[in-house]
Amino acid sequence: MHISRVQLVNYRNFERANFHFNKGINTIIGENGSGKTNLFRAMRLMLDDDFLRWAYRLEEGDFHRGLGNWRGHWIIISIEFAEVSQEEAIQALFLHGTGVIENDAVARATYNLIFRPNAATRTLLSQLAEGDHAGLAGILNTITLDDYETVFTGKSTADFSDPAVYQALVGDFATVQFPEELHPASLGGRVPGIMSVSKEVCFTFVQALRDVVSEFQGQRTNPLLTLLRSKSGEIDPAALAPITERVKALNTEIEALPDVGEIRADIRQTIRDAAGETYSPASLAVRSAVPDEADRLFQSLKLFVGETDDDYEGAINELSLGGANLIYLTLKLLEFKYQKAKQACANFLVIEEPEAHIHTHIQKTLFDRLSYPDTQVIYSTHSTQISEVSNVENVNILGRSGSRCEAFRPSAGLDEPEIRSIQRYLDAVRSNLLFAKSVILVEGDAEEILVPVLVKEVLGVSLDELGVSLINIRSTGFENVAVLFHDLRIRRRCAIVTDLDATFFNTEPAEDDTKAMKGAKEKAIGAQAAGVARRARLTAFKDGNDWVSVHYAPRTFEVDFVAAGNSELAVSVLNAVYKDNPTIVAATAELRSNDPAVFGRRILAMADYSGKGWLAIQMAKQVSASTRIPDYLVEAIFSAHRPIGRAVLANMIEHRLKFHQDPAVIADAQLAQLGEQVKSFRAGELAIEPLREVLIGAVAGDVIIDVMGHA
Repeated sequence: MHISRVQLVNYRNFERANFHFNKGINTIIGENGSGKTNLFRAMRLMLDDDFLRWAYRLEEGDFHRGLGNWRGHWIIISIEFAEVSQEEAIQALFLHGTGVIENDAVARATYNLIFRPNAATRTLLSQLAEGDHAGLAGILNTITLDDYETVFTGKSTADFSDPAVYQALVGDFATVQFPEELHPASLGGRVPGIMSVSKEVCFTFVQALRDVVSEFQGQRTNPLLTLLRSKSGEIDPAALAPITERVKALNTEIEALPDVGEIRADIRQTIRDAAGETYSPASLAVRSAVPDEADRLFQSLKLFVGETDDDYEGAINELSLGGANLIYLTLKLLEFKYQKAKQACANFLVIEEPEAHIHTHIQKTLFDRLSYPDTQVIYSTHSTQISEVSNVENVNILGRSGSRCEAFRPSAGLDEPEIRSIQRYLDAVRSNLLFAKSVILVEGDAEEILVPVLVKEVLGVSLDELGVSLINIRSTGFENVAVLFHDLRIRRRCAIVTDLDATFFNTEPAEDDTKAMKGAKEKAIGAQAAGVARRARLTAFKDGNDWVSVHYAPRTFEVDFVAAGNSELAVSVLNAVYKDNPTIVAATAELRSNDPAVFGRRILAMADYSGKGWLAIQMAKQVSASTRIPDYLVEAIFSAHRPIGRAVLANMIEHRLKFHQDPAVIADAQLAQLGEQVKSFRAGELAIEPLREVLIGAVAGDVIIDVMGHA
């Protein structure tokens, strides 16, 4: 048996979310604050027997903030199980509790936690006349948490994440229409407390590894003590009897030492001298506190570990942070093994961010080896190393959209060959796209190296600040990755940047063409044809998908970079490319030419001679605020990052104004006035269009004008 689906409605930062899980290992990926911990907490409320009491103590803060007024709304946490065991005892549990009967047996089961107004409050709401907003407000204003109840149900048929279903079950607050049926059949039947699913499954939660040294110091949280306590009850008392007798004898011998007796007598005499006989204790002893009970003997054991080859074994607090975390995780996994041995009807191991402070190679090894028979493993991660080896079919991605969080399935709606293709592409570098707010896909090393530098130097912000991940596909097979971005899968923006490879010199055959020239012309014609075909293919691919956009360099990246107005930057790296002075002189003249046939062939010759990646590195060193970003790249960046926040846009404008602060360009008085207008814009007091019109007059042609056009 395994969890196949979890639905969260109005719980914390989830307005409504659907998570789908498979057997084996499942991965949850998401940025900070996207709800990973809240998902696990919701699961623990239902399946962790030690956490069950909190299900009856939900608070105002557990309601989704986007509701505004939480009163009257419901929190719903629903778990669906698949492949329920056919064993008689397990079938009995689900037949009478949560199962959906199919062919006289239970194969699928639902288990729901519903936090809702009590029957009296729901009755009052159901008696309201349609449109009676005053009456609704009167009832809602009186509702407190004391008017709520926690109900566990099973055998439900409702899709709780469907807004229409929620409205039918709970009511329509906008039109003031509430159902008369207080417990509709689609909610399922109540599950008696004595049949709680949490009592029948093995559920182990391993929290994020942050400060495990303090965990080892606590009596309740120390994982070693947990293991020892569980074992102490299984050891034959007869085997421990000789040990406890020896401990008692040892205590007696310690207490009988002459020095101990002398100290005891001195303490008693000093008390009498100080307080007199009347106020002195009636008796006083110095006894050895070495425990002689079996469980306390076990609790006195400490773990010592050696990290190096010098035979030294230190306490947990002496280990490196990574070493302590690895030991902690190991003990929690062993705790799970002990729990699993109790033969529960299902085994769930939930781990929160196992990668913290653990070396990347250990992370990958951990993931590869973290597998137990008949066990479903679900864990969250920020690690690209772990996500690289994750099965994309078993991945759920969390993303934030304002105050709410959404869940995505990157494999939803894809066939097997498409999934396998994505799996091959998602190495440790490319899997970064699973964590991004938005993505730019490029085809080569030059774009990967130069684009981030261009954005940082020219616009004063980094791609990371914009929440954009730039991924080098190292080919033109963009569809293999871009297929992830879709309404059914990852609802984030993806901008594809590629070259059309249009010819920029005369490719007509000539009688005096050299062999090299003939080859160059044939290559250029072939590249242009491939570019046309690529455009047609990508246009068809993105048709109807608003999450994907495609942006083309008219010719090729290096040629269009120079054409954008960066010829002098290209000239500045000639000394790093060539050593021969005549060649440098000739190349300088060609790069400064306004003829694409001339400067285009030269910049491509430089790239071929030194390597595109190496040339991009040399050019990146020379990028400054005066460098021009080609228009198609600006369009791609701000198609991916959309909308542009006021604060971010204001930062970019201020950065550009600093570049133009030369009085020969903008007078000091005008610059000061622009600065005040930017402050007003940042504060929300000035709209973007009036500010853009002012900037057009002051710095016409500046890249910031184009950026604002995308806002």
